[in-house]
Amino acid sequence: MTELISTDERVCELLDEKNFSSIKEIVSSMPSAEIIALFERIDEKQVPVIFRLLPKDLAAEVFIEMDSDFQELLIKNFSDNELKAILDELYANDTADLVEEMPANVVKRILNQIDPSMRNDVNQLLQYPENSAGSIMTTEYIALRLGTTVGEAISKIREYGLNQKSFYSCYVTKNKKLIGRISLKDLVLAKDDSIKIDEIIKTNVISVKTNEDKEEVAKLLSKYNFYAIPVVDGENRMVGIISFDDALDVMEDEATEDIEIMAAMTPSQKTYLRSSPFDLFKHRIVWLLLLMVSATFTGMIITNFEHALAAQVILTAFIPMLMDTGGNTGSQSSVTIIRALSLGEIEFRDLPKVLLKEFCTAFLCALCLFAACFLKIFLIDYLLLGNEDVTYSINLVVCLTVAFTVVIAKLIGCTLPLLAKKLTLDPAVMASPFITTIVDAVSLIVYFTIAKTFLF
Repeated sequence: MTELISTDERVCELLDEKNFSSIKEIVSSMPSAEIIALFERIDEKQVPVIFRLLPKDLAAEVFIEMDSDFQELLIKNFSDNELKAILDELYANDTADLVEEMPANVVKRILNQIDPSMRNDVNQLLQYPENSAGSIMTTEYIALRLGTTVGEAISKIREYGLNQKSFYSCYVTKNKKLIGRISLKDLVLAKDDSIKIDEIIKTNVISVKTNEDKEEVAKLLSKYNFYAIPVVDGENRMVGIISFDDALDVMEDEATEDIEIMAAMTPSQKTYLRSSPFDLFKHRIVWLLLLMVSATFTGMIITNFEHALAAQVILTAFIPMLMDTGGNTGSQSSVTIIRALSLGEIEFRDLPKVLLKEFCTAFLCALCLFAACFLKIFLIDYLLLGNEDVTYSINLVVCLTVAFTVVIAKLIGCTLPLLAKKLTLDPAVMASPFITTIVDAVSLIVYFTIAKTFLF
């Protein structure tokens, strides 16, 4: 971080001095991610200045990875020739993503600067649903015909590979229908260039349909460690590929969205530094209001048992501990199940197994916490603090509540994400804040029910 800050300061100094040759030397040797981080920290007006100093290939890489606000800023500052030079370096899916995110006037400029074949590819990609495999695929790939020799295949890769998204895997087609796959490794290691690829291709190709969920496709790529996976239409005609870097973007976006939902925030499309306080307010306030209102049920439960509290005021002192224990316990289970769901380890049909496993876990946790709670109340509240209101009966009520709350909280925590998935909702919604609110209410009901049974 220190090195990055010092680079920022050095670039700012050189900008003030208008020493553009030195700036070019610095930024040309920086990775694209560091250049984007630099843009986040400098004056927005200086971004186009520095961007124009980047080498052509690096400029295209930085452009496609940066935030859409920066992309729009740069496009508005580009001449038509500069815009065309950048667009010529982009793949069809990257251009389609750009068109989707830009306002209408900017989209018009973009479409005017790309050639007709690219425009057709972009229009085709934009027709697929937002969360489908078709929406993230690229139409640039190496296709080979049956009967092609190894030597001819390698020559084709040399001629066209530079303009393809991935050439580590080539796809064999007949009348555009996917027949097989052959890797660059297989071609290079073939004993003779005259061997036909028909003899060495793999015909058991794993492919995905254009309408498959892009998150499932990303999991598939991760599972099999593919560099790319072919995308076919309903008639098994190959229409594109999804590369691992595109799948990685999907996984990152999904993980970010899940983290924000689990923290009771609506997902944001902007980076933190690019978000204004009002942007952050909009993403947080809705959930805060909802959780605040939902806490009304907790107050209603306490009000309903106010006579019991009046008779045994000491019960009030243990309410925070019981609610925190229940909330933490439920959150542990929900987060574990949400992760397992996102990795495809479990499905709704596994609910009985999940309930049994969580019940056994909860039982062991309950025993341990019962003993620890009993000792804590006896040694600290009774002996150390000398609180004579903490009787053995009170101690037993609190410890039993802890035990029952742990079991119930874990069962709730593991069940709700699975139910959400079954109802096609995002399981991340059933994370810490939501689970905690439910378990708080449950723990109070259990607490006062046990108290009335043993004390009144």
